[in-house]
Amino acid sequence: MQEAALYSPELSRSAAAAQPAPAPRPAALSAIIGRIEEAIEQETAAIRSDPGFDVKGSNARKSRHLYELNRAMKGLSQAEVLSEHREALTRLRGKLTENEKALRAHLSAVAEVAALIRDAIQKADTDGTYSVHEFGAGRAA
Repeated sequence: MQEAALYSPELSRSAAAAQPAPAPRPAALSAIIGRIEEAIEQETAAIRSDPGFDVKGSNARKSRHLYELNRAMKGLSQAEVLSEHREALTRLRGKLTENEKALRAHLSAVAEVAALIRDAIQKADTDGTYSVHEFGAGRAA
């Protein structure tokens, strides 16, 4: 009687639900590459136009896409992937190159702004406002 309870349909369904989902099939690779392209295009456009762009969120999305891509490619040979998806991968490479240029320009701009702020702080510290001579410590009594 107790054995029947151990093998109930509810337990079988919950055990099946707990198993990891099967890896995406090779046909899904095209869809994943398309989603990556779209995410890269959106990020590149946002970096170029939106000063408040959420870089952290974008990195999280790209990480998820990379995880999906790795799962989809599991068990596939490089030759198989290249032969079936050469055009899409070439297109993605171009978009990644443009994205890299935008990211480098963004980082350069951030570094330039940081340098301007640093220089302004240094100038404010050395403008004589709080020097020893202003408070009379250097004067003879």
